[in-house]
Amino acid sequence: MNPTQNTVASASIKRKAITLAWTGASGAPYGLRLLHCLLAADYHVYLLISSAARVVLATEQGLKLSSRPALAQEALMDYLQCTAGELTVCSKEDWFSPVASGSAAPKQMIVCPCSAGSVASIVHGMSDNLIERAADVVLKERGQLLLVVRETPFSTLHLENMLKLSQMGVTIMPAAPGFYHQPQSIDDLIDFIVARVLDHMGIEQTLVPRWGYDNR
Repeated sequence: MNPTQNTVASASIKRKAITLAWTGASGAPYGLRLLHCLLAADYHVYLLISSAARVVLATEQGLKLSSRPALAQEALMDYLQCTAGELTVCSKEDWFSPVASGSAAPKQMIVCPCSAGSVASIVHGMSDNLIERAADVVLKERGQLLLVVRETPFSTLHLENMLKLSQMGVTIMPAAPGFYHQPQSIDDLIDFIVARVLDHMGIEQTLVPRWGYDNR
C-alpha cells in the first residue's frame, strides 16, 4: 500500500469512529442500548465511563463494571457479544487516549446519559477528566457533540448552561421519549430516544419509524 492509500485508509477508519460517554445521571439503559446500536452499525466506539456512571449502571442494570478499563472492556464485550477491535474503554485520566487530542479524536461524541453536572463542566471547559476533555476537543475542532441530558426538573442554572452549549452548536436532547409510536414496553421507550440520537448523528436506524413516512 502506498502513502496515499494509507492516508485514505486512515481517514476511512476515523470516519467510522465515535466517542460515547456515560455519566452519573439516571438512564443507564439508554447508554447500553446506544452502545449496542453503534457497534451494530460498524462503528469503533471509544467508551468513557465516569465513576458515578458505574454506580448507576450497577443500580439500574445490575451490571457491575471494574474501574480498570481493560476489565470493564472485557465485561462489556461479553455482555454485548462484540469482538476485540470494536470497543475501546478508556480510563477517566487516560490523557494519551486518541479522544484527548484534536489531531486524533473522532469528530462525533455523544454523552448519554448526561448529568447536569457534566453539562456545567463541559460548558465551562473544565477538562478535569477525559469525558470533559473529549467534549472540549469536539467543541474546539468544530465537531458534532450531542448531550442526552437526564434531569428533572431543570433549574434556571441548568437551562442557562444548556442554552450556552446550544449556542455553540451542541445538540441538547433531553431523555424525553414520545408516545406516538405506541410503545408497548420500556424497551420501546428506550429505543425512541436512541433512534433520535442515531438520526441526529447521521447513522441509519430501524428502531422507530419516522413520523409521516413509514407509519402511514
